[in-house]
Amino acid sequence: MLKRDSSASTSNVNAVVTVNRESFIYALIAIIPGMMMVMLNSTAMNVAIPSLTQDFQVSFEILQWVINGYLLAMAVTVPLSGWFSDRIGAGRAYLMTVMLFIIGSLLCSLAQNSGQLIAFRIIQGLGGGMIQPIGMAMIFRLAPPDKKGQIMGMLGIPMLIAPATGPILSGWLLEATGWQWIFLINLPIGALAVWLGLSHLCKHDYLQKTHNKQQSFDRLGVMLAPTAFVLLTLSINQLSSNTWGSIMMGGTGALLLIWLCIHELRHENPILELRAFRAYRFRRGMIVSSIQYAALNGSIVFIPLFLQNYRSYSPFDAGLIMSMLAITSGLLMPVGGKVYDRFGIRPLACSGMGTIAVALLLLSWINEITNHLLIAGIVGLLGIGMGLCMMSLNTYILQSAPASMISRITPLTAAGANLIIPVAIACLSNFLAMRTFSHTVNEYKYNPVAAEMAAYSDTFLLTACIALGGAFFSLLLKPLKDKK
Repeated sequence: MLKRDSSASTSNVNAVVTVNRESFIYALIAIIPGMMMVMLNSTAMNVAIPSLTQDFQVSFEILQWVINGYLLAMAVTVPLSGWFSDRIGAGRAYLMTVMLFIIGSLLCSLAQNSGQLIAFRIIQGLGGGMIQPIGMAMIFRLAPPDKKGQIMGMLGIPMLIAPATGPILSGWLLEATGWQWIFLINLPIGALAVWLGLSHLCKHDYLQKTHNKQQSFDRLGVMLAPTAFVLLTLSINQLSSNTWGSIMMGGTGALLLIWLCIHELRHENPILELRAFRAYRFRRGMIVSSIQYAALNGSIVFIPLFLQNYRSYSPFDAGLIMSMLAITSGLLMPVGGKVYDRFGIRPLACSGMGTIAVALLLLSWINEITNHLLIAGIVGLLGIGMGLCMMSLNTYILQSAPASMISRITPLTAAGANLIIPVAIACLSNFLAMRTFSHTVNEYKYNPVAAEMAAYSDTFLLTACIALGGAFFSLLLKPLKDKK
């Protein structure tokens, strides 16, 4: 019923795994709820930030650490996910991280001030950081080799139910009950994920531990990776308020990052498998994926802020608008998976990044009288671009890497995303502040609202240019069928 490829070493975590259809479906059903829970929470927070700034009487610059602190906490644990799943088994590791996320969610709901909320979000991020890469690695390993694109695309449908409902649910909860329920809603979903995991993940040999006790643990890598990521992000966030301190932190972070790269390339069992970058398809795929994260995720956080602060949208109305992003991307992901299996990555990455660029350009043109249906359509167009290229790029990257590195590649790609997104948010926040100051001084001395709206337009225009650059660079992606 369940078997391993006899040609693969049983001590290798990435041994080829063959399971029957029923077992594969049960594994998917067990893995998906936990991954959905993380996505639900992430999108819900984007809509909640404006309300939280009012409830806690703090600025956006402080409250953005509810997002950035969470992402940086994920960056701390993501590198550990491959080693952790090897050590105790992927199924058990997945359940333990889900339970840590549930504990963090409960603590967040009990927070009394912004400082506590940020601290508890960090605890939540420590669990959330490993849920996605462990879950993705399990699904990728179990999927049939000739159906990986379709399965990863189909995975996008349930995975985007959470982002689609997250903003709407967040807006409704903020108006009907309170922000605490944004975190409490994770408890029943997490409990379901634990129950399903105990039933379908922990009892099978294909997800048991494969760690070789003689392998050395990369302690230095575990310390260097999160420290470098945190210092780099902190330096960008403090650039406007503490220039010299920011330069010192940024320089230290850069040096630690260089040290990390040298160390990981030399270590026998690195936490981050940087040797995968020697494969030029993997390297180019990671560059395009990074551009996508910077342009798309870096700008998404500003859309609900703009709608609530300058268009007077309620949290629920802003959530409805933002749900279009997930709805349209969810509809396109299965299509993208089938196109990927047949035609490869290049048409999907180029058209997807180009669509994102067009949508961000249109967002830069909206003003105080733009119809709400048009705004929803633009956000939906952004989701179409996301649906075409996001999961396809992830599949291309995983298939471009050596098969023996899969359990360490998903932490590497997740760590990259968790570094790029907060850095992109921090950079765009600084850009927004600088453009606001410039417009206030030069054009709108007596109209600060108009100055900030113009600054938002500049910010969306900048991200459109970034996405357009990614579309052109994606033309350099090579098809996998030529891989030797």
